[in-house]
Amino acid sequence: MTRARSKTPRPKSLRVLVLMHPDFMPPDSAEGYSEKEINVWKTEYDVIHTLRGLGHEVKPLGVQYELKPIRDEVETWKPHVVFNLLEQFHGEPAYDQNVASYLELLRVPYTGCNPRGLMLARGKALSKKLLAFHRIPSPSFAVFPMGRKVKRPAKLGFPLIVKSASEDSSIGIAQASVVDSDEKLAERVAFIHERVGTDAMAEQFIEGREIYVGVLGNERLKVLPVWELQFGDMDETQNRIATAKVKHDVNYQEKLGIVHGPAKDLSPELKSRIQTLAKRICRTLELDGYARVDFRLSADGVPYFLEANPNPEIAKIEEFATAAKHDGIKYPELLQRILQLAIARAKAAGFSAEPVGEGDGEGGAEPEGEGDGTPRALPHARPNRRR
Repeated sequence: MTRARSKTPRPKSLRVLVLMHPDFMPPDSAEGYSEKEINVWKTEYDVIHTLRGLGHEVKPLGVQYELKPIRDEVETWKPHVVFNLLEQFHGEPAYDQNVASYLELLRVPYTGCNPRGLMLARGKALSKKLLAFHRIPSPSFAVFPMGRKVKRPAKLGFPLIVKSASEDSSIGIAQASVVDSDEKLAERVAFIHERVGTDAMAEQFIEGREIYVGVLGNERLKVLPVWELQFGDMDETQNRIATAKVKHDVNYQEKLGIVHGPAKDLSPELKSRIQTLAKRICRTLELDGYARVDFRLSADGVPYFLEANPNPEIAKIEEFATAAKHDGIKYPELLQRILQLAIARAKAAGFSAEPVGEGDGEGGAEPEGEGDGTPRALPHARPNRRR
């Protein structure tokens, strides 16, 4: 007798509304586009096409200045879940938390981080102060608000690296960001104020390695392998920092051989310490869904916290997805887990949502909630949330 071949159950088909900036709306096919052109909308393209490949019904929606289109789609199309790829609203990155809040008011499951976590991570100075309370190593720093005179605290010694106090994606970071005098500090702070339009933050510059750690989960967190940005053939006279050019200029990356991959030559104890710190940081800042924590690893083996990135880049070729793949989580499974986490969180809060498939989205972790229909506080607002 021939045994029936067991099949992996296909995920339940869902209506997935994908929110994105209108400028990043991808074409149906990437054929005929240059690598530079594809780089602009690669994340949106990968997410939409992969979700459709999983059998989900996917509708992209460009959102920039109005929330009404979101409400219209929620009321008429009735998506089971919203895949939130928005990084700003009305041109303001700080407003991404308001979009997440709006989705909660509409009581629709959405992917990525909750509004509270987005707010705490966005304020780099606030997040560092919170983590310092929990004795997590972080470079010393000072914030220089717009419109005020630049006066460096005596205890803050050079060299320093100057960056925006709230922007991410290395906006405003260049080789000139590393300064070694009060004159250069004032010049770079003025650059951030005038060109980026935010308060500036100067922090102790740590010579060392650029380390990234992806974290996936809500209450139960799964830490991905420790990843490293490798600077290739960059000139020895330059600081090995993740400038905007290093992160986003494809031609520059290829020219110098700048790549990211598994961090090598780390002892098991150091890897474990870095991963444990990443989990502690996510719990302290109340991050859920998926996030990436950035560290600077000093020559004496101390991992210094740089910043936390809720809803990081999840294109196939970016750090989060490649680290997940290295850990045995293929890209379709990664996106499916992110959907499951969104619906698990909604169920725990009492939203009505159809299940995605087997499991609760935490990779075998305990259920997020019983889903008995009784409205409860969202997980990120629970008094007994684990730290």
